[in-house]
Amino acid sequence: MAGGGLHARRRVAGDGPVGPGYGGPGRPPLEGVRPVSTAAAIPQPGRTKAFLRLVMIEHSVFALPFAYIASLTAMYTLDKNIHWARLLLVTVCMVGLRTFAMAVNRIIDREIDARNPRTAHRELVTGAMSVRHAWTGALVALVVFLGAAALLNPLCLALAPIAVIPMVVYPYGKRFTNFPQAILGIAQAMGPIGGWLAITGSWSWDAVILGLAVGIWIGGFDLIYACQDVETDRAIGVKSVPARFGIPAAIWGARACHTITTALFVWYALATHAGAFFWLGLVIVAGAFLYEHRIVRPHDLSRLNRAFFSVNGFIGIALFVCALLDLLVRGLTV
Repeated sequence: MAGGGLHARRRVAGDGPVGPGYGGPGRPPLEGVRPVSTAAAIPQPGRTKAFLRLVMIEHSVFALPFAYIASLTAMYTLDKNIHWARLLLVTVCMVGLRTFAMAVNRIIDREIDARNPRTAHRELVTGAMSVRHAWTGALVALVVFLGAAALLNPLCLALAPIAVIPMVVYPYGKRFTNFPQAILGIAQAMGPIGGWLAITGSWSWDAVILGLAVGIWIGGFDLIYACQDVETDRAIGVKSVPARFGIPAAIWGARACHTITTALFVWYALATHAGAFFWLGLVIVAGAFLYEHRIVRPHDLSRLNRAFFSVNGFIGIALFVCALLDLLVRGLTV
């Protein structure tokens, strides 16, 4: 559920070098010197704006569409009516849990971020957001998530703490395993599963298929994104597939993940008796995967951000639109 960070220790486009007070890439901050950067010289945003930047709220586009696909499909199987109040609660759950996960990621990874030139402008490093305020925002988001889960049904509330576990474990994963993307995938897989549970209050293996597809998809493109920081990761001891096995292995691993993802989407379409529009969406997704892996190659990462942000954001939105059209054509009532 909610996006456990998408390799949360890494930066968004535009992050710059570390400032005074740091020993440089791969070395810890100088003893007794508070981390600063060039960002400290300009007016800092308000706490709310800084927190929203901290958790990159716009990245909800990666996981939220698939929770909607599961929720709307569940509504179709239930009574073919859209239950707007439940859909709103699903949205609150997803955004609340993802916000908690991203904030915790940033808090736990702040020392790693400070030692990486590409992430040194993050809010907890520059001082634009204090650790205390980040924890406050994280806990508020967690309460919102639990409250929305309680309003949905007893099973959602009972399982809600389980959804929290991988969100907290993920940032520590890069400290003890070369495969932190596997933990991220587990976290992301919970979105569609939770969306189905929210509507029906019962378990569905169809939702598990969709959840696995989403988890492997996001884990796969995070393998690509992790290639940016190979040298720094090796220098400071951060574990990842590209740091351990090299960039070519990570790229091939991502290709394998996205092949499996496509197969799982096909399985989900067959299991839910999807119609023509959904299959059209799968063709679009397959084309997007081919494009993504054409522009990102082991020895050419120059268009990596386009692949990560633009292509993968497009995949989620495109498949959701096609799935919605498919359900409406098949009789889902607005």
